[in-house]
Amino acid sequence: MKKNKFLAILFSVSGLLSVSSCGDYLDVESLSNTSEAQQFDSASDTFSALVGVYNATMGDNTYGQRMNLILSQSGDDLRTSGDYNANDRRGISCFGAIPTNTELLRPFLDTYAGIERANLVIKNIPISPVYKTGSDADKKLMDRYLGEALTLRAHFYHDLIKNWGDVPFQDVPSSDLPSVYVAKTDRDVIYDKILDDLLRAESLVPWRSEGSTTAQRISKAAVKGLRARIALARAGYSLRRSPQMMMQGSNPQKYYQIAYQECKDIINSGQHQLNPSYEGLFRSLHTNTPDATNEIIYAIGAFGGNSRTDSKIGYYNGLRHDDTDWKSSGGISAIPVYFYEFTKYDLRRDINIAIFRVNTSKQEELQTSINWNDGKFRKSWTSITGTSQNLGIDWPLLRYSDILLMFAEADNEIHNGPSQEAINAVMAVRQRAYAGNLGQVGTIPTDKPGFFNYIVKERQLEFGGEGIRKYDLIRWNLLETKINETRAKLTQFMNGTGAYANVPEYIFYKKVAYNKDKTAQQNVSDIDFYTTTGTAKADIFYSPNQSVATPSGYTKVNWRLAMTQPYISGDPVKSYAYYFQANRKELLPIALDVINSNYNLTQDYGY
Repeated sequence: MKKNKFLAILFSVSGLLSVSSCGDYLDVESLSNTSEAQQFDSASDTFSALVGVYNATMGDNTYGQRMNLILSQSGDDLRTSGDYNANDRRGISCFGAIPTNTELLRPFLDTYAGIERANLVIKNIPISPVYKTGSDADKKLMDRYLGEALTLRAHFYHDLIKNWGDVPFQDVPSSDLPSVYVAKTDRDVIYDKILDDLLRAESLVPWRSEGSTTAQRISKAAVKGLRARIALARAGYSLRRSPQMMMQGSNPQKYYQIAYQECKDIINSGQHQLNPSYEGLFRSLHTNTPDATNEIIYAIGAFGGNSRTDSKIGYYNGLRHDDTDWKSSGGISAIPVYFYEFTKYDLRRDINIAIFRVNTSKQEELQTSINWNDGKFRKSWTSITGTSQNLGIDWPLLRYSDILLMFAEADNEIHNGPSQEAINAVMAVRQRAYAGNLGQVGTIPTDKPGFFNYIVKERQLEFGGEGIRKYDLIRWNLLETKINETRAKLTQFMNGTGAYANVPEYIFYKKVAYNKDKTAQQNVSDIDFYTTTGTAKADIFYSPNQSVATPSGYTKVNWRLAMTQPYISGDPVKSYAYYFQANRKELLPIALDVINSNYNLTQDYGY
């Protein structure tokens, strides 16, 4: 089934679900048994209801912008651009969000709306007349729909927990609850429940090759991959309510084993492989074409040109375009030292980080180091021109490279050091990044702490801009450590010391025409950089300045000199992660309207 056909079969859940206000997020209109039963009296009608569940993952409030691009900032790779405000997206990025922050309410509410839709499907499929009188083919379809709904519900709860910690839990429709004023449930209880649900879903959902499943629809690998991700979260650290501190989940080895086995099953299935082109797999998301080797296991779809079902991926984030043909805002900035985590041989550097913007004349205009953007998503890689903000770019929720790295991480924990399989898995990811320069890949450590630290670094390089890094750092209990390390690196960067001793203070360049059909690496290499005698063009970012005078015809751009103390610390408006506090800001506050709507719901975590 093609993406557009699947996503276009939208089911308006207003007949099943009516959230009466933004505050009453569980106050659902009662329905007659007849209307609910009729919605599930055939496989085709049930599929329409299922599409309604998928639909809850889309749009501005979830994976069209807020859940993946705003709530996920900041780690040690990217941050939201602009100056701090406690009541907007920049407040979240600086860890200073307060309960009235405008970005917090709708992601919370819309995720619960998705849970409600999933609960209706999960409840009604087993009691549907299809199971009594339907054909074997229809019964098999209904089982598949049940597995997909279970998986989507697990995904929704994982999103809630990773952002808000303990949350109200319900696994039945709101109309079946004795009271809609539900208190919080411990996250470990929720995790164990949804891990069991996903195990059940594995037996119901087919592999991609068996079910003609595109990346926009859940396959068996998507179920297993999500189960592995949740198991690692369950095994890892999170901010607890009592005591209010970062603590590891109980019995972590049990959950590392789950992640290990699920990832190994996917690896052995032969259903998915690494796309040989790191850039190619992201370009495929812009053109509604499958990536060559099904590396993208599950992508959240986007279509329709509206805020409910489409995405602002590539407009809000990504390469900034000032030209009228591909106008986009570049709302996420790369932390300058992230550029230098990559070596010059790593093909991921120029895809993850856009060091130029496209000006009104469609020329590449080099930016100062504090104005670089994330680069995996680019409006110019789509067929959409003009001022449109909805670009139909799918969000890659789960990739095969993540499976390889999760497998390696779990293997290392289980065996007190990496097996050869784990080393090979990491090496495969690494070798793709160094295609054409395999001699520069380096050596992977074989001791447990060394291998773990290698994975921490490799995941930073592989998943920049994919909404993963902050949550990885939290589950490893490394968020505070990496924020402090990043501040120290930024200080060295500013002063030109340590690892940044040879980073130039400024760079001279000439603008060149932007060509959207060239690779990201070619776009950078096309720029006419001024180099001194004996300096290769590829080394321009790693060579100290030899001259102060601007050469004729060139423009001077501050590189290291753009970094100042207010960016690093001391300025509550400008500084990176200024308001972060360990054992408090690892989680977000719940929106005030939600707290006010439920007398059993507590704020917690110092908010």
